[in-house]
Amino acid sequence: MTDVTLRPWRPADLEPCMNIWRAGSEIGHPFLGRAELDADAELVRSHYMPKTDITLAERAGEILGFIALSGNLVGALFVAPAWHRQGVGERLLAEVARHHPLLEVEVYAENRAARRFYAANGFAETLCHLTDDQGRPHAVIRMQRGGAALRETGQGMP
Repeated sequence: MTDVTLRPWRPADLEPCMNIWRAGSEIGHPFLGRAELDADAELVRSHYMPKTDITLAERAGEILGFIALSGNLVGALFVAPAWHRQGVGERLLAEVARHHPLLEVEVYAENRAARRFYAANGFAETLCHLTDDQGRPHAVIRMQRGGAALRETGQGMP
């Protein structure tokens, strides 16, 4: 991992990041259909990417993954599938944690790999929403790292 560098996102990075987002979404969110992912891609491209603070991991000019922050909220953390489980996600998360001692993230309850990843990196589940941001019937788990990660179990945790 010593040959992996981190740098700020540039507008020219949009398409490679969108390719990583799509590949990661298809793996992590198989419960979403093609039409749902297409609609989400348009939101990510036009709304979320331009409005977040994004850090990229790259090696020899190839983008391996990215993390997008909105304040203390990790809005996205995606790594190219060929680089899964090689420390890229942990490195990106560690970098933003240096500047944000309190971090939050929301992940689909059905995405057990993401929940395990965040738990292994110090996040605790704090809240469950029964629908996602688009109102679809997919539960979303809020997780927090740092601060007082209190469990709010009003809706129950899956």
